[in-house]
Amino acid sequence: MTIGAAPPSVPVYFLSDSTGISAETMGNALLIQFPELRFDRHLIPFITTVEEARRVVGVLDAAMDGPLTPLAFSTTAVTEIRDVLHQTRCPLIDFFDLHMSRVETILGVRGQRAAAQLHGVGDIKAYNARMAAVEYAIEHDDGQSSRALKKADVILLAPSRCGKTPTTMYLALQHGVFVANYPLVPEDLEATELPRPVRALRNRCFGITTTPARLTQVRQERRPNSRYASLEQCGYELRRAEALYRSNRIPMINSSAKSVEEMSTVILQFLKQG
Repeated sequence: MTIGAAPPSVPVYFLSDSTGISAETMGNALLIQFPELRFDRHLIPFITTVEEARRVVGVLDAAMDGPLTPLAFSTTAVTEIRDVLHQTRCPLIDFFDLHMSRVETILGVRGQRAAAQLHGVGDIKAYNARMAAVEYAIEHDDGQSSRALKKADVILLAPSRCGKTPTTMYLALQHGVFVANYPLVPEDLEATELPRPVRALRNRCFGITTTPARLTQVRQERRPNSRYASLEQCGYELRRAEALYRSNRIPMINSSAKSVEEMSTVILQFLKQG
């Protein structure tokens, strides 16, 4: 290894007979506990046939011949496919195998062990609700529309590039929450009252802030060496935004050291308390 070079990344595979969101979520919840390591993540979704499972085993076995031992996480439910995947030489963490038998014992009923899919009206309603929330989030992203702000469950306020949009989309897609986000522009930051479109909805507003250094870094990627990205401008906007939140008794969260998932959890707790 070259002196000063970054250590090689551990290959990690997320396997699923569906989208792989569950495998990624649970796998990453474990991997985040090892901040000193670097990971090269690969998602392999929709493993729906034995032939596809055999192909995946080939990929995993090839990875075993690399410099670092790979790791695989699986949420595949179908027994025939799981049996094939377990033939790999690669270490495999099978979340389904680890927990399903215990759940069956507790409930006294054998599960279907079928690939994840939409079943029944209840699931379809939940899916449609999430899609409606996503459409609402897109229409009301970055203050593009105030047509239906009263339908919002929560309105995220923040200066540009503080993390409004990723948090909005996560809440919509994962939780079906109707979220609008509204950018605080210079004239808003000079005032003591909330911007007129959201003034009557103060109890649904949630402020996002960050650190000047982090905001400068993000804005430099968008407009390098501009006043918009300067440390002075970023510091000013954040100070004014935080003063606006406090004067209007709006809860706030700092996005500089929190993931989108963590921020969303805090906001969901705020909604429950409301």
